[in-house]
Amino acid sequence: MLKVNRKISIRLAEFKFSFARSPGPGGQNVNKVNSKAVLKWSPAKCKSLPEAVRIRFIKKYANRINQEEDFVISSHRFRDQGRNVADCLNKLRDLIIQVAELPKPRKQTRPTAGSVRRRLTGKKRLSDIKKSRRTFQGDD
Repeated sequence: MLKVNRKISIRLAEFKFSFARSPGPGGQNVNKVNSKAVLKWSPAKCKSLPEAVRIRFIKKYANRINQEEDFVISSHRFRDQGRNVADCLNKLRDLIIQVAELPKPRKQTRPTAGSVRRRLTGKKRLSDIKKSRRTFQGDD
């Protein structure tokens, strides 16, 4: 189980892992061992996520969801396959935690009197500058 918080936990059976050769240093072993972990998960089909969290997740990370509706995360930080799998799961947990908390509704505020005064004086100054550029057309 991937335990996200007290209310949300996802079964590991919902995740599909694949492995590839990892870039970066590794000595003679780097060309032989598939240590990079790639996690594929379908948030649209996940029954463990509450509906509101699922909708927010899909909306926020739509650019990371592919044509097959799979969310893809990869990790190649470590030289060990198991630690890279754990790193993928930790990354996913962090992303779900960000989406799980409700966004604060924005309270509408009024501009202060000083900010209104500064804005109007700035507009007046620009108006005067543009007015001084005009050519005078008198009664000839």
